[in-house]
Amino acid sequence: MSASSLRYYGIGLENGNYTVTLEFAEFESPDPVAWKNRGRRVFDIYLQGERKEQNFDIKKAAGGKSYVAVKKQYFVLVVKNFLEIHLFWAGKGTCCIPTQGYYGPAISAFSVTPNFSPTVYNFVAKKKHSKTGVIVGAILGGAVLGLLAFAGIFVWRQKRRKQSLEQKELYNIVGRPNVFSYGELRLATENFSSNNLLGQGGYGQVYKGKLTDGRFVAVKQLSETSHQGKKEFATEIETISKVQHRNLVKLYGCCLEGNKPLLVYEYMENGSLDHALFGKGNSNLDWPTRFEICLGIARGLAYLHEESSIRVVHRDIKASNVLLDGNLNPKISDFGLAKLYDEQETHVSTKVAGTFGYLAPEYAMRGHVTEKIDVFAFGIVVLETLAGRPNYYTTEDQKKIYIFEWVWELYEDNHPLDMLDPRLKEFDTEEVLRAIKVALVCIQGSPHQRPSMSRVVAILTGDVEAPNNVAKPSYITEWQVKGNGDTTLMSSEPNELSSLASSTGLVQLPFVGSFINEEGR
Repeated sequence: MSASSLRYYGIGLENGNYTVTLEFAEFESPDPVAWKNRGRRVFDIYLQGERKEQNFDIKKAAGGKSYVAVKKQYFVLVVKNFLEIHLFWAGKGTCCIPTQGYYGPAISAFSVTPNFSPTVYNFVAKKKHSKTGVIVGAILGGAVLGLLAFAGIFVWRQKRRKQSLEQKELYNIVGRPNVFSYGELRLATENFSSNNLLGQGGYGQVYKGKLTDGRFVAVKQLSETSHQGKKEFATEIETISKVQHRNLVKLYGCCLEGNKPLLVYEYMENGSLDHALFGKGNSNLDWPTRFEICLGIARGLAYLHEESSIRVVHRDIKASNVLLDGNLNPKISDFGLAKLYDEQETHVSTKVAGTFGYLAPEYAMRGHVTEKIDVFAFGIVVLETLAGRPNYYTTEDQKKIYIFEWVWELYEDNHPLDMLDPRLKEFDTEEVLRAIKVALVCIQGSPHQRPSMSRVVAILTGDVEAPNNVAKPSYITEWQVKGNGDTTLMSSEPNELSSLASSTGLVQLPFVGSFINEEGR
């Protein structure tokens, strides 16, 4: 019996299918109805991390009777020779009323039986073994085990001490109010249930959760493949927490326990922009909504680049990193690749990271990071928002495969409005043309030809006139002339960029959408 959690482990089991039998009986709440006997025991049952029973009530399962046995049987698969049985108080039963007591999970007995014939052999000692050898072996074995146990305890205590000091240091960096416990987030997400999974990407999984104060949150579990140290992680959290804007997803805090750091963000009811535009259950966004989404993203980036107390380049602006709240207001998310640098620096050279199709040429080829790489990616997002399709789209019409070529051809033929999503029946022609020109000037090959995000905001709002003539980027012209539109030049492997560029002479080609993976990124 426990106030909150009971956990049992089976270690060293042979892999295979097992029958797990759990037996319960309620002893703490006698049958006679009295005020002091009205405590309610409700808990969840997990096997191998999967919830088998939710809000399980022993007495209710026994037909309202106490001292009556309730048997539950489950079939589980044991892999890696490990079995976990977890009974977890879900916060829905009694805790201390009518009397202080243990109203958490309780169990009377359990058994684990293999559904197969074990193949582990019992080795029988030969009859002629020397008694002296057995005694000496036992003494030596005991001595070795004693030394190993002593060394293990010493190492464990040193590790605990180091973790305690590290934890205090991290708390000093982040601040305790912004740190959630692992147990709190585990409870909020129902043990990170697959039913609460919102999405999954290269940087980890995101789960919907509900905190004890009633707030809904999005809990991002960073993958183990991330090589970022805890100290750097905590410093990054502290920095991003200082960046507050209505078009940026708010970071509530983080969890520093364990090997998988957790980030806690505000929950966005309408998911990501790419899901709304071209997901399976895509929303039919009207023109005013799409225009406000583009304007909101621009305002968020202008704040990061020019208005916040620290200079931030996001480095991974794309439709899937723009989330929509209940009113379809856009908020930029996922600062895992964000770079901070001093105002005096013209650029920072760094290892290239991000998503193909959104990378600016100077960043993909030289690793130069300035605000203008976000401007380039913003231009792509605007085109996708207007067209209602991703920047790479498989179609029989070769001219429409790459959104770059298609839009520029329409613009040069004086039919730019033909790129609009067919679902848009009504729209403001002046706003559409303004947005198209903004996108085209943002995806210029040279960073010096791209506007600042504050100017982009001014153009979209009509405070500054949109440019009348926008020059076609050289990378599109070179591609069309030297590649003749041959799609065999495509590749999804980053290490092929240099060799293919040098062999074709298309220096900027691979970095603007010609190289994609199967998802079109």
